[in-house]
Amino acid sequence: MITRRVLFAGGASLGISAALGASPVRAAVRRAPVSDPFQLGVASGEPTPDGVVLWTRLAMNPIALDGLGGMPGRPVPVQWQLASDENFKHVVRRGTEVARPESAHSVHVELDGLRPGAEYFYRFRAEGELSPVGRTLTAPAPGVRSRALNLSFTSCADYQAGWFTPYRRMAEDQPDLIAFLGDYIYEYGDYKYPVRDQAGGECLDLAGYRLRHAQHKADPESQLAHAIAPWVVVWDDHDIENGWAGDVPEQPDPPFLRRRAEAFQAYYENMPLRRAQKPDGSALRLHRSIRWGAVANLHLLDTRQYRDLYACTGRSGTVGPDCQERFAPNRTILGQEQEAWLDGELRRSEATWDLLGQQVFLMEMDWTNGEGKGYSNEGWDGYVASRNRLTAAIDAYRRNAVVLTGDVHSHWAGEIKRDHQDPESRPVAVELVTTSVTSAGNGLDEYPNTQVLLDENPHVKFFNGRRGYVRTRISRQEMKVDFRSLSRVTEPYAPAYTSGSFVIEPGRPALHPA
Repeated sequence: MITRRVLFAGGASLGISAALGASPVRAAVRRAPVSDPFQLGVASGEPTPDGVVLWTRLAMNPIALDGLGGMPGRPVPVQWQLASDENFKHVVRRGTEVARPESAHSVHVELDGLRPGAEYFYRFRAEGELSPVGRTLTAPAPGVRSRALNLSFTSCADYQAGWFTPYRRMAEDQPDLIAFLGDYIYEYGDYKYPVRDQAGGECLDLAGYRLRHAQHKADPESQLAHAIAPWVVVWDDHDIENGWAGDVPEQPDPPFLRRRAEAFQAYYENMPLRRAQKPDGSALRLHRSIRWGAVANLHLLDTRQYRDLYACTGRSGTVGPDCQERFAPNRTILGQEQEAWLDGELRRSEATWDLLGQQVFLMEMDWTNGEGKGYSNEGWDGYVASRNRLTAAIDAYRRNAVVLTGDVHSHWAGEIKRDHQDPESRPVAVELVTTSVTSAGNGLDEYPNTQVLLDENPHVKFFNGRRGYVRTRISRQEMKVDFRSLSRVTEPYAPAYTSGSFVIEPGRPALHPA
C-alpha cells in the first residue's frame, strides 16, 4: 500500500491518488482514461464541528471548449462514501447525489451529524469509475481550546504563469485547513510568452469560466492540495474581471452584471461551498465565519462585491496625498451590511484569535519611493474611514486580530495601527500578506527598492518576492508564522524554503522574529 505518509516522505513524482492511499495503478499523475469522469479530482470545505462539504465535478474532457467537460447532457447519479480510515474499512456515511448538466455536473454533499475534531476520508463513484480519495476534518467543538489550528493560505494562481508546485508543497505540510484568498483563476486570454498554454480565450461567459476552472482543477498539484484538507475560499477581481468594483466593470463589454452572474455560477460549481453560498443571479453572499473551537474564528470577507468605486480616478491605481475622496466618512470597501455583520462577529467573539481572510492590503502603504507619497486606491488606503471603523471595533472589543491578505504576489508582514493618519497611534492588529501561487512568475527574494519601501513604511516588518504560501500554527499561547517561498515556478517541483518566521502573542499585536 502506497500511503500519503510514504508519498510525503519522498514519493514526489506520484499523484494525488497515491498520496491518499489508492492503488498505485491509479496513482500515476492523473493520466486517466478518457472514460474516467473524475479528472477534476475531489475537494472538501466549510468545516463545522459536526459537518463538512464534499465536492466533485464530473468531466471526461476538462478542456472541452463548451465548458461542460465532455459529459453527456443528462443527469448522472454519483455515489459517495465517508469513512474514518483511509482504507474505507469503517464507512460511517454513504449516499447518492445527482450531478446535473445545468450545474456542469458538479456535486456538493453537505454533511452534518459528524464527530467534532475528527479526521475523515471520502470518495465518489460514477459511471463505473472510482474517484481519488480525499482527506477532510471537522472543526473542534465549541469551547475547546486544546486543539491548535494548522492553517495555510495563499492566493493568485495564474495557469499560464507557471507550475502549481506551491500547492504540492502546501499539501506536504498536511494542514488542518487551507484558505484561498482570491484569484483562484485568471480571466485573461493568452499571454505572448506563457509558461503553460491554457485552453480557451478570455473568460466572458459561463462556458469560458467553467473551462478555466476545469483546467485548474485538472492540474495534479491543485488536486493534491484540494484532497489533503478542507478549503475555505473567497474571490478577488480576476475570478470575475480585472479591477471590478461593485457593479462597475473595468471594461463595459460584455454587459457586466450578466458576466458577473455567470462567473459567480461557475465559481460556486467549482468550489466546496454550502447551499448558503449558491448565487442568486449576480449576487452571492460569500462573507461568513469558520470557527475552530475556542482557539480561532476565521472571518472571510468580500472586498469586491459591495465596495464603492475607486477614489479620485474611478479606476484602480496609485493616488497621491491630494486625493481627499479616500477619506470620505461614508466610503466603504465592505458595504454597510457586511460591515455590520463583521462588527457583530467581533463583538460576540470568545475565541483567542480572530482571523480576517480578505484580498487587499489593509495596513497603510506608501508605494512611492523617495519624495512624495502614493497610495493604492484599490486597497483599504482608498477606504480610510472603512478601515478606521474596523480598527476601532478590534480595539474596542479587545480582539487578537490577524489579517490574512492576498492580491499583491509577494510576501509581506506588518502592524496595523488604530489610525494610520495619527503618528502616535498604536498597533491594534497584525497583517500577514501571502504571495501568489504563480502570478508574476518566479520573482526575487528582494527587489532594488525593497529596502526603500520598508524604510518609508516602518510598520512593515518583512518582504519576500518569491512565489509560495504562508503556514501558521495557531494555539491559545501563540501564533507561529512561516512564510514559505519557492525559487521558481517556471519549472516544476522546486523545493520550498522558509523565507521568514514570526511569532504573534495574544494581547501583543506585534511581529516577533522566531
